[in-house]
Amino acid sequence: MSESAPSDVVKAVIPAAGLGTRFLPASKAIPKEMLPVVDKPAIQYVVEEAARAGIDDVLMITGRNKAALEDHFDRHWELEAALERKLDDKKLRRVRKSADLGNVHFVRQGEPLGLGHAVLRAKAHVGQQPFAVLLGDDLIDETETLLQQMIAARGRYGGSVVALMEVPRDQINLYGCAAVEALDGEDDVVRVTSMVEKPDPAEAPSNLAVIGRYVLDPSIFEVLAQTAPGRGGEIQLTDALLTQAQSGAPGGGVVGVVFRGNRYDTGDRLDYLKAVVRLAVRHRDIGAEFRTWLAEWVDTDEGAGRLEDRQLRH
Repeated sequence: MSESAPSDVVKAVIPAAGLGTRFLPASKAIPKEMLPVVDKPAIQYVVEEAARAGIDDVLMITGRNKAALEDHFDRHWELEAALERKLDDKKLRRVRKSADLGNVHFVRQGEPLGLGHAVLRAKAHVGQQPFAVLLGDDLIDETETLLQQMIAARGRYGGSVVALMEVPRDQINLYGCAAVEALDGEDDVVRVTSMVEKPDPAEAPSNLAVIGRYVLDPSIFEVLAQTAPGRGGEIQLTDALLTQAQSGAPGGGVVGVVFRGNRYDTGDRLDYLKAVVRLAVRHRDIGAEFRTWLAEWVDTDEGAGRLEDRQLRH
């Protein structure tokens, strides 16, 4: 078992190079990561999660047309000066928060060769330290401590750690899937024995989906460098983790933390809208008013879908 302590994980990698084609035309000129979830871009929720886990060094793997990400996590002196003149301290704090979350760095992926390739681009920045990987499509509720639990599991067992979540069996083909075995004395931490990317539900080893949170041993870089393109012609992180799970080599081995909390999938349009509504009803400024309006609106003809010929044409 590794002697690594939770404090060893001080860097996070956030892959953000995707084209966001499911959100076209909105994502034609705006990175999908900058689409607002209530009043913050989706990517800020992810960086805030890393900060809550004590991680203040973040590397984003980006691509073309992602300059807005860099602008968002930079200071906006003109805007801040204008808010100071207006004595609008509340908005000033909100504007400054994204720049105060930690040290956010950026590197381009270069070629769209998959999640494994994006993670490999972080090698020079990460070095020989364990590190977290957070996917921007998965927002974990701010009341949850998933990342902290994963870092603690890394401290107990070493190797790499993946986040797992039970999904309906007929949806497992949308995810990486893990075969697991129990660990003595653990309820929601399991040993991962095998992994497969987007399996046929009839052949899936379980209904445990790999969701977008990882704590990786630095040995993953060597494995990724030797991993051939897999599903979709891309270098799959799942394939590299499978090698680690089955190798027994130093730094190898994979455990999973089974997450049973609130997760918001902003990767497709319907789930994105659900995430906006669920977070809006809890918003400290507008939540109560929005919740009242929503409860009243769903009983109207429009809210109940009883109006004809009112659907937007897309």
